[in-house]
Amino acid sequence: MTRRAYLFAGGGTGGHIYPALAIIEELNRLDPGSTSELLVSDRAIDTTILMDSGIPFAKLPAKPFGSRPSSFMKFAMSWKPSVRKARNAIRRLRTDHDSVTLIAMGGFVAAPAAHGAHRERTRVVLVNLDAVPGKANELIARHAHEIYSACDIEGHEHWTRIPPIVRASELPNTDPSSARIRFGLDPNARTLLITGGSTGARSINSYIAMFVEANPIDLHGWQIIHQTGNQLDDAQLGKLEQIYRDNAIRAWVGRYIDDIGNAYTAADLMIGRCGAGSVAEVWGANLPSVFFPYPYHKDEHQRHNAKPLVGVGGAILCTDHIDPDTNLEAHTGALRELLRSDTRRDSMRDALRSLGPPDGASRIARALIEHDPNP
Repeated sequence: MTRRAYLFAGGGTGGHIYPALAIIEELNRLDPGSTSELLVSDRAIDTTILMDSGIPFAKLPAKPFGSRPSSFMKFAMSWKPSVRKARNAIRRLRTDHDSVTLIAMGGFVAAPAAHGAHRERTRVVLVNLDAVPGKANELIARHAHEIYSACDIEGHEHWTRIPPIVRASELPNTDPSSARIRFGLDPNARTLLITGGSTGARSINSYIAMFVEANPIDLHGWQIIHQTGNQLDDAQLGKLEQIYRDNAIRAWVGRYIDDIGNAYTAADLMIGRCGAGSVAEVWGANLPSVFFPYPYHKDEHQRHNAKPLVGVGGAILCTDHIDPDTNLEAHTGALRELLRSDTRRDSMRDALRSLGPPDGASRIARALIEHDPNP
């Protein structure tokens, strides 16, 4: 029996790590004799996500590429040590396994790891998650043996298209009432989920706080799950909680949600970013959403990520003007309509169901096994 090892590379945000975990779960199911490990960044969020996963991981010193001299220097100085550490991991896995595959999940961690795998003459599989591939993915794709993309990308029609990648634990696995109870909320009240992703979104946090103070009547009958990320210090977190209390809104507020699947299950509406992971999770949960794409990406890839959901009518896109006053003026009408109209939200759920299952993880896992050059 072939003993396979899968080394996943990606980190810096949950958007790279959670899809890797989804594929690992499917590999464990389909190829139980295999071994999976991760190479991630040295950012705290990576350790937070993985510390209780039971999956071995190692931190690379990799840093993102930047045009500023200081950023470029950090990138350049981290490249060789990251490549070396990836090569060492591959060599170690080879001692006990018949085959090793490096699965690059994109981003600044994946690039040096994929280069190390190329140097070791190891199979490289690229998983592209965003609608606009970043520089790292374009670089990795030049030497990748297989490429899978969760988005249709102009100019890369030869990349194998797969549905979104979602962990089974992030899909609805209980009823909304039970999920709400886990957050200490009313099991029968409509629930609004607010999240800026694993690292948070300062502008969304500020906008929501201002919206609540300006329009508390629109949230009558609603309760809130608010993942702030690490953008708020203790005083700011306490102030946000106080705003909800002052306006008689029941709320769970925290920097990080360990069980995001229950948050999606509990929610009737979501407000947040549209990174590839968030879009995939919303797709899988059939959750009507208001997306605020990250405003600092020149390529606007988050806006492109959301297009399949927006196109069928399952989500709406709002420009994040960053300034909370401007966001309040621009977007209050759209949010108010969604909060008030059960019919509109129901139609959005139906639209999302038409997209089909987000089974990208199982498709990639099967391909990793079936295309193994050392069966």
